[in-house]
Amino acid sequence: MKLSKVVFPVAGLGSRFFPATKATSKEMLPIVDKPLIQYAVEEALDAGFTELIFVTAKSKIGIREHFDSSLNTELSNLTEEKKELLSKMNEIIPKEASCKYVFQEEPLGLGHAILQAKPIINDEPFAVILADDLIDSKTGTLKQMVEQYKDNNSSIISVQKIDKASSIHYGMVSISQESSNKMKLTDIIEKPLPENSPSNLGVVGRYIFCNQILKFLENISFGTGNEIQLTDGIKLMLSTHPVYAYEFEGTRYDCGDKLGFIKANIEYALKNEIFGDELEAYLRLRLKT
Repeated sequence: MKLSKVVFPVAGLGSRFFPATKATSKEMLPIVDKPLIQYAVEEALDAGFTELIFVTAKSKIGIREHFDSSLNTELSNLTEEKKELLSKMNEIIPKEASCKYVFQEEPLGLGHAILQAKPIINDEPFAVILADDLIDSKTGTLKQMVEQYKDNNSSIISVQKIDKASSIHYGMVSISQESSNKMKLTDIIEKPLPENSPSNLGVVGRYIFCNQILKFLENISFGTGNEIQLTDGIKLMLSTHPVYAYEFEGTRYDCGDKLGFIKANIEYALKNEIFGDELEAYLRLRLKT
């Protein structure tokens, strides 16, 4: 079945960025001049997804407004340069794609957020992108994973090697190596202590799921943090359905963390064609003082 649906869980409180995220989603925080959620949406569109499902909170309307092309701006009052910028903004979502919004009434975990999209997902396979995991790569991570999904026709999650000391911040996996680029999950644990981590492979926020994951999420109890954990649903699914891990190509920035967010802004700004060279010169001068 063709992959067309992708879920963006964006209802979280973003408490690590308070007060900046008191009235808006952390996914609307900008990397240079573009919000995190736009990078995620562009990655999904590039991978061929056309049904964009945002799981959000009713009080946070910034994402809906950002992707709404019916802006009430009087174009006659804008300069030609600004008209061009506005036109590009209104073309973020192509005509063949659609945005749909569902609400998560309470922040009860990633698994719970995904379940809110079930009426739209129906019985189809789907992807999930966590926008605060920003990945800089030549080929988008989700596009890389779609190719892997076509080969396996099974659920697939993205992973990267991490320092085991950081395992308390990740879902950690153990694998059996079937080939040089094919890794089958044998276990997954949510935020284990370093001494209990099954490997040095941590889950990063890109997933492609067969529809069966929804059934397993509906049948798990509250887990770590008293939340419905996606990790627990995956672990339960392993008993009857294969799940593969994919070590993506690219550099990942954890933009749910303040330092990771700052690093991403610096790296993306350095690549900016307009002021990247000037910024690099400034940073070199600053580091000398």
